[in-house]
Amino acid sequence: MAAIHGGGVALLHAVQTAAAHGHGGGVTYTLPVQTVILMTLLMFLPAIVLMMTGFTRIIIVLSLLRQGLGLSTMPPNIVLIGLALFLTFFVMQPTWTEINQHSLIPLEQGKISVTRAIRNGEGPLRVFMLKNTTKDAVSTFLRMDGIKKKLVSKKVIPMRVLVPAFAVSQLESGFEMGFLVYLPLLVIDLLVAAILMAMGMMMVSPQTISIPIKLMLFVLAGGWLLVTGTLVRSFFS
Repeated sequence: MAAIHGGGVALLHAVQTAAAHGHGGGVTYTLPVQTVILMTLLMFLPAIVLMMTGFTRIIIVLSLLRQGLGLSTMPPNIVLIGLALFLTFFVMQPTWTEINQHSLIPLEQGKISVTRAIRNGEGPLRVFMLKNTTKDAVSTFLRMDGIKKKLVSKKVIPMRVLVPAFAVSQLESGFEMGFLVYLPLLVIDLLVAAILMAMGMMMVSPQTISIPIKLMLFVLAGGWLLVTGTLVRSFFS
């Protein structure tokens, strides 16, 4: 909801003629208009989940982990995506709880307008995104947007700047963590290849030997718990 603040406000202005003023100075929209707004929000829901949460970082690390293990289809894509989604829900739970308390519940009770609910929901999401966005990314997009960094505080950074800066930061951190996961697995591949070459076993594929070794070490070390635990903690450190 907070992700489409600009688009939502524009849509509300466009349908202002179909709105009526309710109690407390708020704006109450007719059922057809509310349906249009809801359908518009649902259209942007995949983009919100992908680009404004920790999903991007998580799925990149899990994909590089699978590639490092030498398994192209195991675990299947649906399993990796499902795991990434549930880890995303776990990471975003505190943020979504605040959005629910300060935005959705008051909106359902009729205490605030739709516009106010969008603004209230933007706050917790902005805090999460700023915490996981690098300063270099924010500075770069502010400069490209023509905004002087000294004149902008963290609380008033436009969402059109914060969202791409956050997405790029998640890509960078995802590849950094993925590299750290991939590197020891790559070392095992190189050692196995060197040993086979020294033994003169040129016709044997190194992956035939290295994949079982990597799987055994990964399972014995509790690799899935280590990777997923590190991923979750990286958002709160």
